[in-house]
Amino acid sequence: MKILLAVDGSRFSLDAVNLVVEHADWYREAPTVELVTVHLPVPRLPRMGMAVGKGQIQKYYQEEGEERLLAARKKLDAGRIKYRASVLVGDVAESIVKHARSTRCDLVCIGARGDSNLHKALVGSVATKILQISEIPVLLVK
Repeated sequence: MKILLAVDGSRFSLDAVNLVVEHADWYREAPTVELVTVHLPVPRLPRMGMAVGKGQIQKYYQEEGEERLLAARKKLDAGRIKYRASVLVGDVAESIVKHARSTRCDLVCIGARGDSNLHKALVGSVATKILQISEIPVLLVK
């Protein structure tokens, strides 16, 4: 079983990681994980390229992404679950679904709410959008 596990560093996303680690024995074979975090693109401003280069922006995305992935990596390592970690840039829900499709995942596993400004509103807007657009089964962890 190949599981896309999307995290943002929040307690809710780590609940999803814990679920995958704690229930890895549910599957016939040990699951492999596509561990991803998604960074929204930096807004383009006039003349921004004169002050900040593309390489600096890419470094920023990578550093921020690695920080968001750190706790999940530790939990997966402790659970001896194989994974490949990626930092994606784009619309969060669309990037998650596209990556799950392109890597042929069998399941998308996400926390019910993320680390956004609206994290207290119902089920997170990202989770809701993933549920709407994904053709791959989604496990929403509350």
